[in-house]
Amino acid sequence: MREPEPKLSLPVAGRAGRGGGGLHEKDGDPAFLTTRVEAWIDAARKNSLWPFPFGTACCAIEFMSFMMSHYDISRFGAEVVRFSPRQSDLLIVAGTVTDKMAPVMVRIYEQMAEPKYVISMGVCACTGGFYRAYHVVQGIDEFIPVDVYVPGCPPTPEALLQGVVKLQEMIARGETRYQRALAAAKAAGA
Repeated sequence: MREPEPKLSLPVAGRAGRGGGGLHEKDGDPAFLTTRVEAWIDAARKNSLWPFPFGTACCAIEFMSFMMSHYDISRFGAEVVRFSPRQSDLLIVAGTVTDKMAPVMVRIYEQMAEPKYVISMGVCACTGGFYRAYHVVQGIDEFIPVDVYVPGCPPTPEALLQGVVKLQEMIARGETRYQRALAAAKAAGA
């Protein structure tokens, strides 16, 4: 027999949001919210993405613009750039990737802790760009899984910001590759 999922109850003053729970009030007692623990964890993950930039071409310049105060990405929780894969959970690949760089990128991806997310930024990272040569990888999804594609040559900082927001929406809805694999593992174990 399967054990029920643990519930988390917290006092709240407002309405219930997403997360599979609800707002409860009992006999004049203050309202409390019940939800799944995973919903709280996903909300925290959604609002605290730590990017690792892998910039190889002109898209990296647009990434630098994206990190400046004009776009204020701290309001999306992604202002802490980490240059260590073990401390980051979002890999942003910006620019052309060659065959010699591909193993390095795979190693960086494997060193990142789960859950990890990937944004492919720019036409070169998404499809190889206009480099149809033997030494250029025709899209990074040939060797690592990608969660969000941001097209453009180079994409504007606004487009990258939209990609980060799209990733946050996917995390909130449970549509990322990691969350689908977790749900499949739970279903197989039940």
